[in-house]
Amino acid sequence: MCIRDRRGHLRVFANTTAVTDFLPEILPAFLAANPRINVDLQEKPNAQIPRGVRDGRADIGIVAGSVDTLGLESIHFSTDRLVLVTSRQHRFARLRTIAFAETLDEDAIGMQQGSTLQAFLRQVTDRIGKRQKLRIQLGSFDAMCRMIGSGVGIGVVPESAARRNQEGMKLALIELSDAWCVRERYLLVRERAALPVYAQALVDTLCRHYAADAAGA
Repeated sequence: MCIRDRRGHLRVFANTTAVTDFLPEILPAFLAANPRINVDLQEKPNAQIPRGVRDGRADIGIVAGSVDTLGLESIHFSTDRLVLVTSRQHRFARLRTIAFAETLDEDAIGMQQGSTLQAFLRQVTDRIGKRQKLRIQLGSFDAMCRMIGSGVGIGVVPESAARRNQEGMKLALIELSDAWCVRERYLLVRERAALPVYAQALVDTLCRHYAADAAGA
């Protein structure tokens, strides 16, 4: 939807994967097509995003996995999977699947403190009773993949980011057998029908983008 003559300010609360992985791919074309629309994009933990939408601090929230949506309208737009990534020389590289708990004795590369994914993995390790052996924490999945490819450690990243970097950084991708590795992605709004036209335009853009991906798969 092109709304070149509309002016608006769109507030989006989103998790780490959205902010660092797929929105940088999608937003440039949206902003170029709609030059009078500004987007205030803020990274927030999954649990804080629904409250921000409900309280009116955000027009749209983007979350993944199991989240209390606080009675908001949820719009499913894609499915992602977390995978274990290693260098091709790592002893895990030949495996097809592995349980996350089996990886915790290895040196690990993580996302920076405060990221949604790292907070989620911390909850998982707390339940297991054993922490990751983090050697370094970085600000993007691409940076994680670069460090993993160099053999510094292993890491858990979204499959979309892992596949994007797989050949260039010579990575091995191993499926995680844990049920939580499959993460449904949702857009959260107070009421879709009542969204400003520029907010609806972004919702439509995201839904169309992933519908096209699914059709081409």
